[in-house]
Amino acid sequence: MIEEAKAGKIVELRTPHGRETTAQLLELVTIRCTEDIHDAAVAMARIAQERGLQIAMCDDISSKEPMVDADGTILNADIFRWLADGARWWEDHRLALHSPLPRACRYESEPFWVNQQGFHGQWRNSYLDEIDLNDFERRSLCKAAIVVPVHLPFGQISANSFISMDREQEDLSAEFAQHSTLLSQLTRRFIAGYVQANRTKRRIRSDCVLSKREVECLRWAAIGKTDKEISMILDRSHATIRYHIHRAGEKLNSVNRAQTIFKAGQLGYLGASD
Repeated sequence: MIEEAKAGKIVELRTPHGRETTAQLLELVTIRCTEDIHDAAVAMARIAQERGLQIAMCDDISSKEPMVDADGTILNADIFRWLADGARWWEDHRLALHSPLPRACRYESEPFWVNQQGFHGQWRNSYLDEIDLNDFERRSLCKAAIVVPVHLPFGQISANSFISMDREQEDLSAEFAQHSTLLSQLTRRFIAGYVQANRTKRRIRSDCVLSKREVECLRWAAIGKTDKEISMILDRSHATIRYHIHRAGEKLNSVNRAQTIFKAGQLGYLGASD
């Protein structure tokens, strides 16, 4: 057991006994309640370190709140050990907007690795090709990273990176080929459990079901059509269209038309748009 003391707290890093199976590793990083977060994070840190990598995790790229355990310990600092000057990336909220790593997670759901030369994954993603990688190291705080996006219910996006312990390493192709599948499985399990354990309220009723006509109206509204235009498209009265959209808003507990469309999109009723 290794003990690291910081800010008056003791962070325990438990030493493994031999290599575990994938099933055993998944169990180690599974979070069922907030009390499980600490040990699961320690396991994630150790698994990454055994493969020559250091992990950085973000459960929600739209949130300013750092990931913490049940005692309020900041995972990225006290467990994942991002302590050096300039390394506390979660404190710079501009990174979510300017770093290519979280931005890429908006457009890709499978693991990839990235460096100054480009994005490398299972297939070519034209959205990633358009992301500016100039001044990559300063904007990403690394020369290369293996990235595991996790797309969660209600439109939440989690961005997680694995950086080589050798900070000068720019090519992670071998590490990606060898470890990306396992790291992806473990990261998705950890993040899904973390988010579920910390979800204190439901944003949308679990029994909400929209009718076919309500969905049809919202799909047209989502691309900017007015109620009058939708009534002409669907050959229904203006009042009928307003009723369907209003009824959908009641089911989704929305305060206005925009929120109704947003929540319907979160639940997958509106489909993908390009």
